[in-house]
Amino acid sequence: KISKKQQNFQESMATATRLRGFGAAAMVAVVGTYGVMKLRDPILIAENDKGNMIMDVKKRIADTNMVIPSRQFQENALMGSSIKNPLDVLVVGGGATGCGVALDAAARGLRVGLVEREDFSSGTSSRSTKLIHGGVRYLEKAFFNFDYGQLKLVFHALEERKQVIQNAPHLCHALPCMTPCFDWFDVVYYWIGLKMYDLVAGRKLLHLSRYYSAKESVELFPTLANKGNDKSLKGTVVYYDGQMNDARLNVGLACTAALAGAAVLNHAEAVSFVKDEASERIIGAKIRDNLSGKEFVTYAKVVVNAAGPFCDSVRKMVDKDAPTMICPSSGVHIVLPDYYSPEGMGLIVPKTKDGRVVFMLPWLGRTVAGTTDSNTEITMLPEPHEDEIQFILDAISDYLNVKVRREDVLSAWSGIRPLAMDPKAKNTESISRDHVVCEDYPGLVTITGGKWTTYRSMAEDAVDAAIKSGKLTPTNGCMTQNLQIVGGDGFDPASFTVLAQQYVRMKKSYGGKVVPGVMDSSVAKHLAHAYGTLAKRVATIAQDEGLGKRLAHGYPYLEAEVAYCARQEYCESAVDFIARRCRLAFLDTDAAGRALPRIVQILAAEHKWDKSRQKQELQKGNEFLETFKSSKNAQFHDGKHTKVEVEGA
Repeated sequence: KISKKQQNFQESMATATRLRGFGAAAMVAVVGTYGVMKLRDPILIAENDKGNMIMDVKKRIADTNMVIPSRQFQENALMGSSIKNPLDVLVVGGGATGCGVALDAAARGLRVGLVEREDFSSGTSSRSTKLIHGGVRYLEKAFFNFDYGQLKLVFHALEERKQVIQNAPHLCHALPCMTPCFDWFDVVYYWIGLKMYDLVAGRKLLHLSRYYSAKESVELFPTLANKGNDKSLKGTVVYYDGQMNDARLNVGLACTAALAGAAVLNHAEAVSFVKDEASERIIGAKIRDNLSGKEFVTYAKVVVNAAGPFCDSVRKMVDKDAPTMICPSSGVHIVLPDYYSPEGMGLIVPKTKDGRVVFMLPWLGRTVAGTTDSNTEITMLPEPHEDEIQFILDAISDYLNVKVRREDVLSAWSGIRPLAMDPKAKNTESISRDHVVCEDYPGLVTITGGKWTTYRSMAEDAVDAAIKSGKLTPTNGCMTQNLQIVGGDGFDPASFTVLAQQYVRMKKSYGGKVVPGVMDSSVAKHLAHAYGTLAKRVATIAQDEGLGKRLAHGYPYLEAEVAYCARQEYCESAVDFIARRCRLAFLDTDAAGRALPRIVQILAAEHKWDKSRQKQELQKGNEFLETFKSSKNAQFHDGKHTKVEVEGA
């Protein structure tokens, strides 16, 4: 019965793809009794006002019974375009900005496609400091250098900071950050500076900053050192910024875009562009599905290049002599045990030996510390250098009363920041933390630079540029400012109590017998914050399908999550899960390695993998984890990582 409804859904959506109003038609889809989308007559769309259309989008995204269109359906939608019936926008790149562009454009009623070579958030977007911030150091530069551009950047970022937290309340929250002061001058300096930060935030303020005495500070942060550089602690100034689960927020954006009508496809690569011979305008791209090897052409009126650090590679597909836009910068982070920092309080090291700022923040039950800022080459899987790991350890050790040890590093990773330079600029002084939108080739709009906090406004600027370039006709203006992502609408921080009280974790014992287990508060809290209002669906799988066992000892991740993510979040590989759906690779490399065989087993059942594919997934997973330099998998020679074979292993 359900399969018949699903068949009707596929047929009705296939019909919709042939219509000019595909994006608008998809936007008025409603979820039926079994969670299967049904389309209203597209002719009725013209009669609906914009307000009703916007409400339809929001209603569908908020529906906890919704079903994400399958990956095969999304691929068919991309293949269904033609020269006579192209998409309005094709986005290349599935990071925060790319998925933000797809969501914004689809919510405006445009026909949208998105392709991502690897997985959503597989690049820089999953390797951030996990902060949603305006930039305290940018504010400092703005005042001391009389730089209005930097000040404007902080104003804008603080405004967006509040919106990101409101649009994804399950994945984002306010976090107090402590600034230690070992000099009375520092107390006054940071108090004034952070009060200015509050002032600039204005009505978008999270909480007021304040001074704490040395005694109060140590009570709040027990591992904080009482002395530093032979000076006693005078107190701390605490201010607030936002924190997020970056990769899950990115995946949420992709799923929300899909519900808004965009055809999003991960593990699909744009290998070349299609040009109109007469006008030399780009009118589409040749796409390769990296899972099946299938190649096809997707036509679009405008292509948006949102490939992050790889945006120059995309531009060189049009012109191999294209001027460089990206100045790549490496940011390394390490993860330490939870006892390094208290839950709910971060630490900022304002003065390191080379002038950089280092954060130490509680994150998902562990402590993340970083970051570095150094020149690097652009690679698919950047690896942290041992010198950078040691720099972070040295920087935080001066401020802590615990012994900071290399063997405590549970995971370490490197991300590439795409610092942007306008290709039309005459010198490198235009390198900025702000974003750049340009159309240096007809039909190809490039958006790059910026930072996670401002992804939404970056996407808005890119869509505005695409509309202008392609003379597109959206049904309404940008609506993402107050558009919550899947799982966010109606989220209640206390919802974990419902999960704990109403669900059990049915676990398969080693003998094959299914036994009940308690849905303890740590698991319930994790599910609530990772999936928001959709957490009950994961809990139901854990209860009804015997997938309630934890994947790794000491971590709240359940087997049920693997199945759910395969069905509802486009999780197509083991690496997709350990790195982006749950964050085990980032939190504890060795725990992720131990969980890998079971994850592959569950995904194999969901995706019907044969033994060969399972072996391949296991190998790829282990190779991926080797790039995360935990203390146990790291062997070093001359500061570089080398793999050492253990005799008898």
